[in-house]
Amino acid sequence: MTIRYATALDLDAINAIYNHYVLNTAITFDYDPWSIQRRQAWFEKLLNSDGYYHVLVKEDAQGMIVGFAYNGEFREKLAYKISSEITIYLHHERQAKGMGSELMTALLEKMNRSPIRRAYSVITLPNPASLRLHEKFGFKQVGYLTDVGYKFEQYYSVAILEKTTLDH
Repeated sequence: MTIRYATALDLDAINAIYNHYVLNTAITFDYDPWSIQRRQAWFEKLLNSDGYYHVLVKEDAQGMIVGFAYNGEFREKLAYKISSEITIYLHHERQAKGMGSELMTALLEKMNRSPIRRAYSVITLPNPASLRLHEKFGFKQVGYLTDVGYKFEQYYSVAILEKTTLDH
């Protein structure tokens, strides 16, 4: 299996993975599936970030995209540019032990060579697998927002995790 930078040719596969979670889970608070146009605009913004942001994909032995990871803007204001939110999604039928760790390792390596100083992740609860993955990589919970999201006729809380030891 290979992890590499994403290209525009990967956006349909990234969208297929993500939109499954939009339609079937509260892991993302999006209600509507992303159009390919929205995904292209997202990709261009991350691609043109002067090395701050990265989009990686994981391919299986047959070259199929089975997961993706990226870091992006933490908040809009310019002073936040040294901080970044990370996201990892795995194909819902292809989640194998270690795939999330491989993507996290690759993403953090890219971030370590960027101007980013802090990494954040916002995790819908409950999600023990995601919490364990982040803790394995040195993320610490720094916040908890109670019933902050509403999807599928249910309220959801989120944990905010921070990694402060990016190597530079």
